[in-house]
Amino acid sequence: MKSPFLLSCSFLLIVAAPSRAQSPARWKAHDMARPRPPVVAPAKQALPVPAPPDALVLFDGTSLAEWRSADGGPAKWVIKEGAIESVPGSGYLYSARAFGDAQLHVEWAAPVPARGEGQGRGNSGVFLMGLYEVQVLDSYQNDTYPDGQAAAIYGQYPPLVNACRPPGEWQTYDILFRRPRFRPDGSLAQAARVTVLHNGILVQDAVEPWGPTAWLQHLPYTAHADKLPLAFQDHGNPVRYRNIWLRQPLEDSAPGPKPDPRPVVNLPAASLDRYVGKYRVVGEAATTYTVSRHDRQLRCDFQYNPLTLELVPHSEREFSLRWTAGEIEFDLRPDGRVAGLSFKLGGETRTATRVD
Repeated sequence: MKSPFLLSCSFLLIVAAPSRAQSPARWKAHDMARPRPPVVAPAKQALPVPAPPDALVLFDGTSLAEWRSADGGPAKWVIKEGAIESVPGSGYLYSARAFGDAQLHVEWAAPVPARGEGQGRGNSGVFLMGLYEVQVLDSYQNDTYPDGQAAAIYGQYPPLVNACRPPGEWQTYDILFRRPRFRPDGSLAQAARVTVLHNGILVQDAVEPWGPTAWLQHLPYTAHADKLPLAFQDHGNPVRYRNIWLRQPLEDSAPGPKPDPRPVVNLPAASLDRYVGKYRVVGEAATTYTVSRHDRQLRCDFQYNPLTLELVPHSEREFSLRWTAGEIEFDLRPDGRVAGLSFKLGGETRTATRVD
């Protein structure tokens, strides 16, 4: 495992110190002295597991329409015999849509014949929100550090048992994920929670990651979007995936505003760059808005305002603000040039023309 490219559609970043990283009580990351989970032989399952009627099917064996490469372009993984197969060197595979709380079903198979050992054998990973990894590894009669074997929350929690099937056989992950909650000032209000069933056996019981999973280290939480793309790791092994579906449970039962029906879209970095620049408000020569790009996120600085507001893309023209009931619509010309923007907030609209 290596840390994935952080694919983040949008979030409000308010400058604040990150939450202090929590650490396990006894073990450093990847300690080979850590006790191995006992081996359990899983019962046979009727596969593939059908998706519930309310599930979003992300891969049905025929199309990669729901998937993208790291740069937002077409997926570089391939379809073979109804399964997605990782292509060495192709990079991570990202969902075109973003998700927060989720019930995720994934079926996967390690390469056969088995090659390599330890972390070099059938290595991949399921990254919830692109940040929190449930490790995929051929852990059938293959020793490695316990927090890096199949169904581990990578670098943090080994599975309760080793329920791995032999290489080549289809295996299931059923993952219940609750995203972390952040306060408006960026501090952590509630850690993420992960429950995993591997081949029908409970291997992670509502554990709370200490932060994003990473190779060699324990990272602290930092504020991020409520929804981010799902990701699958290319680790140089031709691991296969099939029958991927996801349900989105209600995140909050308390009364509140209806969720924004618009999708959060994944715009490639090259497209985001065209919005970058300064915009002068019409009739207010001294007032400018500055749009900048940071990784895969657009931010807007409002003159005399100390906050940097993250823009949430809903289309190539329409963006909303993460924590504020504001909207920005860019004036996108037929040739792709961005000529200006309209900023709507509190029932008022300000128009700004591009000046850089």
